[in-house]
Amino acid sequence: QVQLVESGGGLVQTGGSLRLSCAASGRTFSNYAFGWFRQAPGKEREFVVRISRSGIITYGADSVKGRFTINRDDAKNTVYLQMNSLKPEDTAVYYCAAARGAVNYDYWGQGTQVTVSS
Repeated sequence: QVQLVESGGGLVQTGGSLRLSCAASGRTFSNYAFGWFRQAPGKEREFVVRISRSGIITYGADSVKGRFTINRDDAKNTVYLQMNSLKPEDTAVYYCAAARGAVNYDYWGQGTQVTVSS
């Protein structure tokens, strides 16, 4: 079992930055890949970005490329999502998820709200 707790969300103006954190506890952190997802009101959950166990990054949303960066600190059991140049359309609940395999995610956090004002 892996427990994931996101933090760092909040209200920010257009063009601002936020860094989300996802703290993991339970099983060995380094055995997992991690992804960030987001869900805006009335929309389906969207895959944002993933980092593999070896640090390979895969973006799911073209709209965040060049603005969002993911990294992991295995010593701190934490994954980060640095979000720069935020836009109102980035407003959503952001979720962290952990994957043992290549496709499916096995554990999810409770989410953290990000609101970007225009």
